Amino acid sequence: MTGIVIVDKPAGWTSQDVTARLRRVFGTRRIGHGGTLDPMATGVLPVFVGRATRGVEFFEHADKTYEAVLRLGTVTDTQDSTGTVLEKRPAAVTEAEFRDILPKFTGKITQVPPMYSAIKVDGKKLYELARAGKEVERKPREITIFSLELLEFSGETAKIRVHCSKGTYIRTLCHDIGAALGCGACMETLRRTAAGEYTLADSVELDTLLNAERPEDYLRDVDTLFRQYPAVTLTEKQTLRCRNGNSFSIALPEGSYRAYDGQGTFLMLAKVRGGIMETVKSFFDV
Repeated sequence: MTGIVIVDKPAGWTSQDVTARLRRVFGTRRIGHGGTLDPMATGVLPVFVGRATRGVEFFEHADKTYEAVLRLGTVTDTQDSTGTVLEKRPAAVTEAEFRDILPKFTGKITQVPPMYSAIKVDGKKLYELARAGKEVERKPREITIFSLELLEFSGETAKIRVHCSKGTYIRTLCHDIGAALGCGACMETLRRTAAGEYTLADSVELDTLLNAERPEDYLRDVDTLFRQYPAVTLTEKQTLRCRNGNSFSIALPEGSYRAYDGQGTFLMLAKVRGGIMETVKSFFDV
């Protein structure tokens, strides 16, 4: 089986838990996921099956959209509600004050990665050091928050929608917003509503997938990963050169394309430069 399944990950599962179970469901060890979600998080988790795993590298830089609830007045060591509470303060913040702070966290900003993360320092994952009671200096990383909206506000909690670049830690964003407001905050819930081209509307609940008689029916063609690029049908001669890994002449403007053979089989993600088409990554069966 080959394709991409968009899983609506439930809380309590790691991304690796999901792929491990789906290896049995689809009968293959060749499975990978596009973008780790913390166990407490839910939502869009693209899983690549079979030869579609060749597309994971193109998904690594995809932007994401999340909906998160902040608990104002609470600071934890993990920056979310699963951690140990370090501080409790009055959440004396108005909705207007909360809205006013959001532009400071929009656009290109820097984040210091949390200690409870999988980033490695000197060969050791930060969360391993954190569990051993150690804290090390982390270099700030530049990220982009494309949009940041307030959806709900109760005085004690705030629900936000975040459209962001790869590498953004939403719990750190919540922590930093709380610090800027002076009351502190931690992330209480997190749901990923979109990842790259895929949204919750494309997803299937994990239980449905695990109990499906024909799980392959939920697999999307790998070319959906590149649907932002125009499609082109190759001639027989061009198809042969493509399958042999050779470039060839083609009358198309420069850019990226989805290339198909005459029977509609997706062959490759291709790039055209100076009237020459070459393979970026092939996806046909060999």
